[in-house]
Formats: sequence, structure tokens, C-alpha cells
Amino acid sequence: MKFFKVYNLCIASEFPLPELIETEGEPDVIVRFGKIDDVTAIQHDGGKNFVGEIPEVGKCFIQDGREIVINPLPNVDEALLRTVLLGPMLCVLLRQRGLLVLHASCIRINHKCVAFMGGSGWGKSTLAAAFHKQGYDVLTDDVMPIQITAGQVMVLPAYPQFKVFPEALISLGHETKNLSPIYQNASKLSYRFAHGFQQTPLPLQRVYVLDKGSEHLITKILPQAAFVELVRHTRGINLLTEKEFVASHLHLCSELIKSVSFCRFTRKPSLEDLPNLVKLVEDDIALMTAQHDSSNTNSLKTSSDYSLATKS
Repeated sequence: MKFFKVYNLCIASEFPLPELIETEGEPDVIVRFGKIDDVTAIQHDGGKNFVGEIPEVGKCFIQDGREIVINPLPNVDEALLRTVLLGPMLCVLLRQRGLLVLHASCIRINHKCVAFMGGSGWGKSTLAAAFHKQGYDVLTDDVMPIQITAGQVMVLPAYPQFKVFPEALISLGHETKNLSPIYQNASKLSYRFAHGFQQTPLPLQRVYVLDKGSEHLITKILPQAAFVELVRHTRGINLLTEKEFVASHLHLCSELIKSVSFCRFTRKPSLEDLPNLVKLVEDDIALMTAQHDSSNTNSLKTSSDYSLATKS
């Protein structure tokens, strides 16, 4: 087996995963080939024991957040198998480990991170790639696991790869002729990068919910609307249906809303405007930081005034 690092886990895998960073250590997760028969299928409970079947790939058994057993179809496209493993299969495993897993890309700004959340084809990867082009580090593309402990919200990094449409990469000035589709006949290309990947978890400060419109606009989202968007964009939400996991998911969504601000990011569908979108987010984060610093300063002044009044 080879050992890889992804989502802050050490994964031991029976087959190569070239997208991931190789590592050493005691494995947190085992990925192996194996037969999935009727006896295994009986264990499926929609929670700690999950059995699934993926068209054109095969069957999988994901157990207790610690093991993934894959029974592939004959002559399966290995790139497709890796894509499904690193996407849907690991999403189930991460949720089994108690994480909130969102359909979002994430970048680092000012020692914290911001996320772009939305459905497939909404521009998450393109936005993250645009920030990466401007020198920002990337944490995730498409799958964003969040760990919430004692009110602290941390994003766990994925691996240094974008899955992006060719026209988006071309608009950002990248050469695409040597890039391959993420799997056979896929519309997106695999763009792996050597620099600009944030390898350690960072605190999450803001989530932008992507939307399409006639102008570029960032507006605040109320907690109730943010909750709806979180449920809507949670990965594998229809797969883990056991009551304990449903209750845990709703609790994590509520805790996230208490700690992180949410905004709706409406954009015109225009690749030429990507630099303007980066600037719009930069200005929004700068304003949020300034408001936070001002609030802290006012709190310190209030505390100081109270102390002086008490001494008097």
C-alpha cells in the first residue's frame, strides 16, 4: 500500500492516487479492493455502514469512517474510479467521521479562509482558480470538509488540483493542450499545481453562496436563508439517512451559522470579469476585517471606561 494525505487524514491505498500528496505515518483510513456480496449488503444501515453502487464504476462499502472497500467493474476507467473515490466515496466517509461536508471551493485570505458554495457548474472552481492565479493559496476544490469543535470552525485541505472547464483555464492565461480530462470523455480538465496549496487546516471566516444575475453583487444572507443553503449544498445528504447522522448534520449547520458570516455572491456569466470578481471579494473581506477591528476597539474602550468608573 501507498500512503497519502488528504482532508487532514493519512490514507493507505492499494492503488495509486497521483492527485494526492504522498506521506508517511499510521493510516486513519484504508482503501482496498474487495468483494461486496449479499452478506456485506445486509450491513447497510444508512449510517456507519454504507453500501453503494456507482454506474460505470462498481460497488463500494464504506465503514465507520475508517475503511473503503471497492469492487470495481471489469475494465473500469481508472481516472473515473479515482474521481469517484476522492469525491462521493470520501464525502460519505468524512461525514461518518462527524464532519460537515459542503459542495464548495475554498481559498486562503489573511491567514483565514473563505468559501464559494454552489451546485455543479456554478463557478466554484473557476473562482478559486482565479484567486490562485492572483497568488492566493487554495484549500479545496468542490469538496470542503468542515470540523467544528468548541465553536471553532476549521476547513480541512483537499489536494492540489482544480477540475475546470477548458475555456475558464484559457481565460486565466493557462495552457491547456497538455492537460487531460479528469476522466475519459469528461468536459472538465485536470489542472494540478505545484505551488499555492494550503496544506494545513485554517479557520473559516465567510461563505459566499453563488448565484447568477445581471450584475455583480455581494449581499448579506440572514441565518434562516443560510441554513437552507447549507442543507441544499451538503455533499451526500441523501446517502446517510440514519437518524443520528441527520440530527448531527442539522446541528453542525446550526453551529456553523453561529460562527461564520454568509453572503450571496451574484455574478454575471462572464469569464472576462474574473479579475473584477476577485477584487470585489477582496474589498468585501477588507471591509469585514475593518468592521471587526473597529468593533474590537470599541469593546476595549468600553471595558476601559468601565474599569475607570469602577476605580473612581
